[in-house]
Amino acid sequence: MKLVAVFAAAVVIAAVATGILLAQSNPFVGTWKLNLAKSKDPGAFPKEETVSVKVVGGQRQVTIRGTSMNGLPISFQYEVPDKGGLGKVLGGGPYDAVAGKRIDDNTREVSYMMRGKGVLLLRSAVSKDGNTMSLTVEGTDDRGKTFTGLAVFDKQ
Repeated sequence: MKLVAVFAAAVVIAAVATGILLAQSNPFVGTWKLNLAKSKDPGAFPKEETVSVKVVGGQRQVTIRGTSMNGLPISFQYEVPDKGGLGKVLGGGPYDAVAGKRIDDNTREVSYMMRGKGVLLLRSAVSKDGNTMSLTVEGTDDRGKTFTGLAVFDKQ
C-alpha cells in the first residue's frame, strides 16, 4: 500500500514539474510592463500597462491592467490555446471574442473581435534573450479609422 502511495506521489510531482518546465520554456510567460520610451506612436497607447501571461492546461491566460490616456482604469482578461485557436474573453475590455495563432516559439498573433468582426490584431515577438516583447498593433478605432503602432514591453 505504501508503494502505491509513493508511486502516486511521484506521478503528481512529475506532472507538476513538467508543467513548471513547460511554462519556463515559454518565453511569453511572466509579467511585462509597457515601455513608452521605446514604443512607436506612444500617443496611441495607455499611460501605463502591465500584461501578465501564464499557461494553465494548454491555455495561455492573459491579464492586462493599466491606465488609459484619459486616466480611466484598464482591466481585461482572456485565454487562448497556447498552440493557437479560438479563445474566450474572461472579463473586462471592449471585445467579445479573441483568437490566437502560434507563428513560432517566440512569435504569436492575437485577434480581438467585436460582433464577429476583427478590430485589433497584435503580433507579439519576444526577443532571443527573453527580456523584451514587441507588439505590432493594427486596428480600427470607434470611427472606422485604421491605426498601427509598435508597443514595447520589458519583462519584470
